[in-house]
Amino acid sequence: MSAAGDRLQDTARQAALALLDVSHGYPFTPGLDVYKVAGKVFLIVTDDPDEQIITVKCEPEHARAQVRGYATITPGRYLDKRHWISLGAGLGITERLVTDAVEDSYGLVAERLPRHDRPAAR
Repeated sequence: MSAAGDRLQDTARQAALALLDVSHGYPFTPGLDVYKVAGKVFLIVTDDPDEQIITVKCEPEHARAQVRGYATITPGRYLDKRHWISLGAGLGITERLVTDAVEDSYGLVAERLPRHDRPAAR
């Protein structure tokens, strides 16, 4: 396991858990740690030590730009490849980029929830 991959995953998990009304578990398979807001997925952390990636929701145009801009960002694994990207450790993948990707994904999912299901500021 690469330390860079561990940091990427730990950063994503910490960023997700710092957001309001987040739940997580393993609803699909033991190797996918899934983070949700109001029951809607916004982050998947792959627990495979040979492929340490995270997958987040992303606006299609921004997703395409990210894929073009970073060698270790690819169209999303497991989900719609237009609206999801997967990030792996690599050149240019910083903690800030990972945190921003998680927060942006959460925001995209939360803003599409019915008003009564949206997280309330505390």
